[in-house]
Amino acid sequence: MEPPRPPLPPFDAQTAVQKVRQAEDAWNSRDPQRVALGYTVDSIWRNRSEFLSGRDAIIQFLTRKWIKELDYRLIKELWTFQANRIAVRFAYEWHDDSGNWFRSYGNENWEFDENGLMRLRIARINDLPIMESERKYHWPLGRRPDGHPSLSDLSL
Repeated sequence: MEPPRPPLPPFDAQTAVQKVRQAEDAWNSRDPQRVALGYTVDSIWRNRSEFLSGRDAIIQFLTRKWIKELDYRLIKELWTFQANRIAVRFAYEWHDDSGNWFRSYGNENWEFDENGLMRLRIARINDLPIMESERKYHWPLGRRPDGHPSLSDLSL
């Protein structure tokens, strides 16, 4: 039995926002092991056209992702929540090894178990090529600083 990962469902507005920020912080660490700990050992994912099952698959996927998506910076924003489910929208910026910049936009649907671990993640993502001068995320790699504009603040 794994220790609980608060906040636990059922979520209210405050705990849903907290859960979203925790997920954003983990992903901005770009540490596949850390991110995977937020998911059940048998978590099911759909990410674009890939279907994954389990933490080992999540770690392998994220390792590949962050080899390709360099200088990755992400902002997530709560869309809605109910009971043990949360929906978010997000945008992240990254570049490839040729220096081509992208902003990737998407939506995720999350379902949590009673211990606060995500057991289901369904992600829809679109990539938009951008010029480096169009970037909006300039904080040092890692956690987005408190007070940095949100997706809504940035009109994204």
